[in-house]
Amino acid sequence: MDPITIGVWSVILLFFLLASGLHIAVNFLFVGFITTALLLSVNAALSMLGQTMYYSIATPSFTALPLFVLMGAFASSSGFAKRVYGGMHTATAGLPGSLGITTCFGCAAFGAVSGSSLAAAAIFGKIALPEMKRHKYDNAFALGTIAAAGTFAAMIPPSAMFIIYAIFTEQSVGKLFMAGIIPGLLTAIVYAISIIVRVKRTPSLAPQIADLQHISIANRFSALVQIWPVAILAFIVLGGIYTGLFTPTEAGAAGALATLILGIFLGKLRDVNYIKEALRSSAKTTSMVFLIIVGALFYTRVLTLTGIPTALTEFIMGWDVPNMVVLLSILGVWFILGMIIIPTGICALTLPIVYPIIVELGYNPIWFGVIVLKVIEIAAVTPPVGLNVFTLKAVAGPDTKIEDIYKGIWPFVICDLLILAVLIAFPGIVLYLPNLMTN
Repeated sequence: MDPITIGVWSVILLFFLLASGLHIAVNFLFVGFITTALLLSVNAALSMLGQTMYYSIATPSFTALPLFVLMGAFASSSGFAKRVYGGMHTATAGLPGSLGITTCFGCAAFGAVSGSSLAAAAIFGKIALPEMKRHKYDNAFALGTIAAAGTFAAMIPPSAMFIIYAIFTEQSVGKLFMAGIIPGLLTAIVYAISIIVRVKRTPSLAPQIADLQHISIANRFSALVQIWPVAILAFIVLGGIYTGLFTPTEAGAAGALATLILGIFLGKLRDVNYIKEALRSSAKTTSMVFLIIVGALFYTRVLTLTGIPTALTEFIMGWDVPNMVVLLSILGVWFILGMIIIPTGICALTLPIVYPIIVELGYNPIWFGVIVLKVIEIAAVTPPVGLNVFTLKAVAGPDTKIEDIYKGIWPFVICDLLILAVLIAFPGIVLYLPNLMTN
């Protein structure tokens, strides 16, 4: 049996095991080992696995990942989300659908310290949903706003998904972080505009809050002062990377330390149990992600042995179609996978094959990373799975129906598709800040 045929069968086996529910990291390791043993030998498979497990992790990008995960864990335990929500709540008072707008910009601000869409959906589900219910917001509207707003927290740096993308593509983590700022803020603004328009057309979606109608401009600005911890952390991390003062790894360490200090200063992390829980949570998340990436990198080396990536690249480059058709086809596959596989798994499964094609077509790798993350964001709230939807369902309580959440997310999905189209049509929006960075 020739190497390409063996490789094709290995891919089929991989998808079969994924469908069976076996953990994705175990799938990569098992299928990669079997394929290498067939191509070379059992001893060669053991040797390649050992080398991959050591050398793939011994890189600066891998060091940055647990530090930013720890920063996010400290931020989640410190009550920063509640401070952000309170400040935004007062600042947006009087606008149609003010609590929904508060949730959008609150998730954007919280994303600057957490980098996790699931964390944003879970935390704001606990903070924002009770407030929306208390003020008699439409249930589907409230649930959809929280689930959708949680997604772009992963776009706002520091984002763990950008680090994972950088690991597989060997791109600059700092430039990826900078590239995510404008698209993330643009998403929050477009969401807010869509909420205002929808509520003006259908006021029953979000009744006005009478006691917050006449807040002065000065009071609105003073309320925003509540988010000063997030502003300081964003300045330390993003400012350090942008000016070249910090490498991404150093920025992760500085951010985690500053978050811990602020958490202690503000009171919540004075309880050592909160610190222990944050450390435990970050260790669990990091070990899971590391295992997936190591397994994926091992399988990537195996695929290279089979010759499939090279053959597929040559095949696609031979198509007599515009480059945009190839790009949209890849994004379509990514969108479908995003409905059933976690984002880390999608990157691990597809980037080794897709990335060489994108580079060969002449697309900018930094720009493509943002487009990929945008597609994953949309998939995170679409059926049949939608990880953000199920996360929100878990924290919203047994009375919440999954159908109500899905009903509420579709207007935001339309917004996301429009933003995606703009980012594809105008790459300069994504690349403006990365191009300004010091080398």
